[in-house]
Amino acid sequence: MASPQDIPQIEPEALKALLDSPAPPLVLDVREDWEREAARLQGTLDIPMAQVPQRLADLPRDRDIVVMCHGGGRSRKVTQYLLQNGYTRVKNLDGGIQAWADDVDPSVGTY
Repeated sequence: MASPQDIPQIEPEALKALLDSPAPPLVLDVREDWEREAARLQGTLDIPMAQVPQRLADLPRDRDIVVMCHGGGRSRKVTQYLLQNGYTRVKNLDGGIQAWADDVDPSVGTY
């Protein structure tokens, strides 16, 4: 089992570069609906954290996945869960949408 320090991370600036590339990763937003209404990154797959186990079939195993939440805690847990369930191309967005707003795009808003 991966310990928290073994969870692969990606910084917001690095994610921005990947999203602008020809083969962008799938961004999995594990926040609740009300949170996405307050601050949103366009083009995400939205599955609240509690629903991820029931929706594993919606997540491709042959594509890079970046998991995000508000500050990085929930997405770290989901990233660990996906790794434990055989996903090998998954990373946690370090700092979540808060860091994205701070470092990449303040127009997404914060809450």
